[in-house]
Amino acid sequence: MPEQFAPLAERIVDALLASDPHVAYDAGDHRFDGQLQDFSAEGVAAQVSMLRDAANALAQVDVDELGAEDGVDHAQLSTAVDKRLFELTEVRSHEWNPLRHNPGSLLNALLDREFAPAGIRLDSVRERLGAVPEALATARETLRECPAIHVETAIGQFAGVRRLIETRVPELEAAAGFTVETERANAVKALEEFDGWLRAQRPGRDPRLGRRLWEGKLWYTLDTELSAAEVLARAEAAVERVTAELAELTGGVPIREALNALGAERPDNTTILGLARESFAEVTAFVREHDLVSLVDDPLVIEEMPEFARGQAVAYCDPVGPFETAPVATTYAISPTPADWSAERVESFYREYNNHMIKNLTVHEATPGHYLQLAHARKFRGSSRARALCESGPFCEGWAVYSEELMANAGYGGRAVKLTQLKMQLRMAINAILDQLVHCEELTEAEGMAWMMDRGFQEEGEAAGKWRRALLTSTQLSTYFVGYTEVAAIGAARPSGVTVRAWHDAMLAHGSPSPRHLATLLGV
Repeated sequence: MPEQFAPLAERIVDALLASDPHVAYDAGDHRFDGQLQDFSAEGVAAQVSMLRDAANALAQVDVDELGAEDGVDHAQLSTAVDKRLFELTEVRSHEWNPLRHNPGSLLNALLDREFAPAGIRLDSVRERLGAVPEALATARETLRECPAIHVETAIGQFAGVRRLIETRVPELEAAAGFTVETERANAVKALEEFDGWLRAQRPGRDPRLGRRLWEGKLWYTLDTELSAAEVLARAEAAVERVTAELAELTGGVPIREALNALGAERPDNTTILGLARESFAEVTAFVREHDLVSLVDDPLVIEEMPEFARGQAVAYCDPVGPFETAPVATTYAISPTPADWSAERVESFYREYNNHMIKNLTVHEATPGHYLQLAHARKFRGSSRARALCESGPFCEGWAVYSEELMANAGYGGRAVKLTQLKMQLRMAINAILDQLVHCEELTEAEGMAWMMDRGFQEEGEAAGKWRRALLTSTQLSTYFVGYTEVAAIGAARPSGVTVRAWHDAMLAHGSPSPRHLATLLGV
């Protein structure tokens, strides 16, 4: 019977939250704030057993008897369970990727957000710090044949975790009125030993997944009816289409010359955060003036990206979890250039991330992109917490990219931001091409750099960073292009007589389902 699905979904949601403190943190569930993820053989086996039981139970639900909303929740939850099962049993990245064992985000979650009094959060910090030595010992026992690029990135990130413990934990101790000095010292010692272990590793396996694993992971990541071949063909066609749009917009001026001219107006490490904050005020006013989508007044903090999170992306939005009850803020974080970069490389970075790019980036990460969309998503209430826990990456990224186009087409930032937005569309399509060709066709670095720099007009530093990201991650770079393609199609299907704002509010009123499920719910 349909009423049986909701209690089953609730039990599975609780099991997913209990099995992974990262999932619990992202959701805003603080019952597991003292834990780190258990990657021991016993821990992984227990999680696999739970996931298989969940998959079997979901398979027994008669989906034909479910209403539309519950039917979407069942599909989302089933995909989430199967994706985690595939990761643990097939990809098995916890056995070769040291970044999976980074405790930084779980520690920072307790330090950065004041969801509880300092003393309560410090008690959880004590538990997590106390778990670091055993977790890193498990990592040393578990990890084998680590790719060189993952080891190199982990060395930088784990050094950032050490500095986080040495600088931020004492601040929380001062606020709480007691110390966790013993646990802090033991964790730092364990991190130093792990650093030595990482540095002693010889280059291991190829970071590329290969087509079988990559396509399997892509299926669960995208939750789309498009095949990998169709994604690649559409991305290649998009490169041609957007290049033609850029050529038309530049009016005979070479595209590279027009884009390079934008780089003359750029921030630096001392002004980039201020520019992002100014841009947020601008985009908020523009959305309100043009009545594009309903705004929210949820708090947003724009800050420098912490060291432990650097090395994979330039910016991110860390939203308030859907189950969070405390009045905490969403974080929009931007990474400055590393201290050891040359002046030339820093200049190249800021030619890419110039004033106009920061405006476009703020649209993507903040309003009307991730911050706004996820604030709307938190208002959705289904018969269970399934959809809130199992948000669709392609929808979230697709909406953010769609927002860039929406704002540029409405006139935000004028010709400069429109040029930037089209350049980002090129980047998005090339990202999907890189994602597939790197992991499935052994694309060389030279070939990848040519795609990005020659076809995408990217600076060398940006292209080099994206090449690293393509090797460090898999399938995530495809979510932008596929998500945008499907979300934009829904946006274009606005019924006659429905205002732009009303349609966008309707698109955001169902949480964060996969675009194909949203299309069904909206009847398009």
